[in-house]
Amino acid sequence: MERYRTLFVTQRGERHQQAALDAAPPELDVTMCRTADMREVAELMPEMDFLISERIGRIDAEVIVAGRNLKLIQRLGTQVWDIDTEAARAAGVPVCYLPVRTCRMVAEHLILLMLALARNLRDLMRVTAEAGDWGMPKRCSEDYFAYNWSDRRNLRGLAGSTVGILGFGEIGAELARRLKPFDCTVLYDKRRPLPPQVEAELGIAHTAREELARRSDFVCCLLPNLPENDQSIDAGFFGRMKPGAVFAHCGAPGVVNEAALLEALDSGHLGGAAIDCFTYEPLRPDDPLLAPARDPRRNLILTPHVAAGEVSASARERIGDFANVMAVLKGGELRYRLV
Repeated sequence: MERYRTLFVTQRGERHQQAALDAAPPELDVTMCRTADMREVAELMPEMDFLISERIGRIDAEVIVAGRNLKLIQRLGTQVWDIDTEAARAAGVPVCYLPVRTCRMVAEHLILLMLALARNLRDLMRVTAEAGDWGMPKRCSEDYFAYNWSDRRNLRGLAGSTVGILGFGEIGAELARRLKPFDCTVLYDKRRPLPPQVEAELGIAHTAREELARRSDFVCCLLPNLPENDQSIDAGFFGRMKPGAVFAHCGAPGVVNEAALLEALDSGHLGGAAIDCFTYEPLRPDDPLLAPARDPRRNLILTPHVAAGEVSASARERIGDFANVMAVLKGGELRYRLV
């Protein structure tokens, strides 16, 4: 069986790399390359039949021209601003993107958490289930209903608010798209700002982390697991957040100083918090987060690292990465084609 040389460029860790390798069809001879240096990629291109780029990483004319046998450029993700599509078109090389299901799932989970925190959903469920003495129940009609019979306060919405996104990659882009119907002001913090045309397309504005904390009604943390991020969302960050703002974390485990988060929540400085990824996983039975989470009035939501769905970083989840490659080999139709 003929095998086709495939360069898989990623900035993700070994666990994610291995999942992709396990999912690769037997027709492919995959070289995994964890780098952001496109000169290194260009040096590998002459022998390659396919180039798969995960989420981000510049693919310029030098890389495309070096791929003299190149049959397809496949971007895993929806961010394609760093691919020279004109050079690909001139070289006759198809370019496709692929929305990442798990990234969309995390973006949806964050919307869920923000809405639940804004309405203090757990406390509303508690009050309703307790069926307290709120007055004589009467049959509702067009002209009678007991709106807010428990006299709940501090119920707000997501629409028209300012949302800050810490760490802006593929998930951040998916989140920004989903926030558009809410007419939010969306700020983002990223080491290298995106090009102006990308910011305009997504409706986002780059700002420093301190300014993001000060201005945001909702802060969504999507920071990756890098040494400089370990426990970096700390008391100083929470202290700079707007009083009453809420914080939701679906980034990497270990990024948030959970003791500092609890202190900001207990003091009333934060209006609510939600965490899906933790410093220790699974949570320890005596984890300090658990006791306050059992009280619905605390407006604290904990979910067991499931924002991306029931399966993540697995070969089953990565099979679709190679669908367009196999379509090229078998004469099928390319999905999400740009060029």
